[in-house]
Amino acid sequence: MTPEPAPRTGPDPPRPGEAVEVAPGILWLRFPLPFALDHVNLFALDDRDGWTVVDTGFGDARSKDVWRALLDGPLRARPIRRLVVTHFHPDHVGLAGWLTARTGAAFLMVETEWLMARYLVAEDPGRALATAMAFYRAAGVDAARLQSLEADGHVYPRRVTPPPTTFTPLVPGAVLDVGGRRFDVLIGEGHSPAQACLWCAEDRLLLAADQILPRISPNVPVWPQAPTADPLARFTRSLERLRALPAETLVLPAHDWPFEDLHGRIDALVRFHDDRLDAAAAAVGGGATAFEVMGALFPRVDDVHQLRFALGETLAHLNRLVEAGRLVRATADAVWRFAAPR
Repeated sequence: MTPEPAPRTGPDPPRPGEAVEVAPGILWLRFPLPFALDHVNLFALDDRDGWTVVDTGFGDARSKDVWRALLDGPLRARPIRRLVVTHFHPDHVGLAGWLTARTGAAFLMVETEWLMARYLVAEDPGRALATAMAFYRAAGVDAARLQSLEADGHVYPRRVTPPPTTFTPLVPGAVLDVGGRRFDVLIGEGHSPAQACLWCAEDRLLLAADQILPRISPNVPVWPQAPTADPLARFTRSLERLRALPAETLVLPAHDWPFEDLHGRIDALVRFHDDRLDAAAAAVGGGATAFEVMGALFPRVDDVHQLRFALGETLAHLNRLVEAGRLVRATADAVWRFAAPR
């Protein structure tokens, strides 16, 4: 029950430390990740006397080594002038602090995303873990996995270098001039609060970050800080806004490969989540916890990283069903139970 992948467009992906031109004046960079989804795509845009780079990679030693190879290799002829970070997730903002300190690049980010990154780095680890554990208990997570989650602790600060304390806000509807190209700042919601996407109408080119991916659906999660949130509704509305762009758009995503069938991919993602809503409702049956429904939607969850994502996305679908009136939520013994309305 996964969406049909979008056909691949353009060159083969670069190896870490290398760069491949994916469109005139745009270099595709690829960085490793220590997860099942084992890479993230970054892009370096020709900006006359320098580079504007979109995203930074994960905040670990391997990614720093890749950056050193790039700065000594494909990017060495010109400095990085601007760093645009699309959203607060560690594979995108992870090395923003380190890279701006090394290069002196101006740092641009949507204010909501910057605040979220700064908050998660600065939050008291004990308080953050207590909030998370209350959330996982309410979701009905079993004792063994609760123990693993607690042992893993508050992970965000371990996955990023502290983001810069000053930044230039990216404002929805703003225009960035990058080497003579006009990029409009579009905002995507659901995967993160206010993810920045860059749209060049003249070239029909969209730097989409995680908002729309060619092979998988972006994770659309509910997190401990907002347990009753409805991110799936926001995600779907964002997809419909992207539908206003031309169907023949070159999409440069943060994972997997570039593709051109924008409208077809939007249709596939909408169908996928509609099917997941039906599957979640069926899994609830006469009543179930979020963790029980997760077991039906995600039968193979191997580690705490996958557990956080799978449970967050399960709750996104359950909360959407509650908002639509197809389910109700009740709390008994500090655990949420979902059921069809009577």
